[in-house]
Amino acid sequence: MKTKQYSAKIFEIELENEDGFISFFDKNYLFFQNNLIVINGQESDKIKNYLDSKDLKYVFNLDIPVQKKQKTNLEPIQKAQEKKEEPKVKPIEKAKTNLKVLDKLIRSGQEVKLDGDLLLLNRVNSGGSIIINGTLIVTQIVDGSIRCNGDFMMLQASSKANIVFHDVEVDNKFLQDKLNRVELINNEIVITPALKETSWV
Repeated sequence: MKTKQYSAKIFEIELENEDGFISFFDKNYLFFQNNLIVINGQESDKIKNYLDSKDLKYVFNLDIPVQKKQKTNLEPIQKAQEKKEEPKVKPIEKAKTNLKVLDKLIRSGQEVKLDGDLLLLNRVNSGGSIIINGTLIVTQIVDGSIRCNGDFMMLQASSKANIVFHDVEVDNKFLQDKLNRVELINNEIVITPALKETSWV
């Protein structure tokens, strides 16, 4: 008997609206090419045909045997859009109390958790992690893990990094070789080079 065990990337989503589902994946399907998409909801030929056309792997209503089962839907993205509708200029007093500046190396095994914004003037080593609900800017290379739910993040990641923005894993190939800005615009994860050449000195 031959057996194989796989370690798979799984993206789980609740199917509430077909058009919203297709609109979301139409803009972001490149990020899910190496994922198994688990769709919870009524099976739909329209959704099946669409995902087949994008060559994405999927199953409907699979009970995933994990200790902590995290269901992902479009709610975090919709919340981010609501934030974007607020005035972009915030009072200086609020910005001062909300922004934290760190000039330290995030080493393997270390975890930084924040509800506010963070400017990190150092690197994140492999095995180190940042979990943040605000905006994140990292001025040096990221080899570790990032979980960001803010309006945007700016970073440069290596092939070893694990970057998740609003519950969507971002492919490292889009973040290498330069500082990049990652943000949500109209349900689409948009990645743009922040600067061609960046000097923080």
